[in-house]
Amino acid sequence: MYKYPGAVIMVFSKAPIPGLVKTRLIPPLTGEEAAQLHCELTEKTLQTATQNHLCKVWVWCAPTIGHPFFTALLQKYSVDLFAQHGADLGERMHHAFGQALARFGSAIIIGCDCPSITNDDLDQALSQLGRGEECVLAPAEDGGYVLVGLRHPQPALFDKMPWGTDKVLEMTRKRLHSLNLNHKELPTQWDLDTEDDLRRYLALKCP
Repeated sequence: MYKYPGAVIMVFSKAPIPGLVKTRLIPPLTGEEAAQLHCELTEKTLQTATQNHLCKVWVWCAPTIGHPFFTALLQKYSVDLFAQHGADLGERMHHAFGQALARFGSAIIIGCDCPSITNDDLDQALSQLGRGEECVLAPAEDGGYVLVGLRHPQPALFDKMPWGTDKVLEMTRKRLHSLNLNHKELPTQWDLDTEDDLRRYLALKCP
């Protein structure tokens, strides 16, 4: 059924609560508009992740899986829901990898803020892991990354990382080197965080 039955794609998503999602876009957007944009991006991400039946897809939800938005996603897409656990993004990602890699040979995490990522990108990441790469990254233009894939839990990659800054990718590369972990990088992507990013996204939607 799946091209990569021994793998899982994990999508991190927040409930679309006005004032709590896409806050860097308030203004120019209202809280309600930002929440609607978040819903749109999440659906686009799940459409990409479930396209072509690459592997199972898990959605890691915050703050809980009980929000009606997540219930609706469960009805619409072939996904499983899990609640995020951890004090910061690093802890939540490490926890998710621990759960996934206890059941699968490889796993990747993506967020819902990268409209440029494609099913082919996900396919390439899963293929690299299947060939034995310990880690796969998709760099972001802002100095972070929009995808990370692993074959074994690597807590050092997520501990005390300056999330949300332009140092994340550089520090991750340094930690991979210090751990002697081979890794591959996909083409650089962009995520939707700023007003300029929003204009770029809207231009792609309405050329």
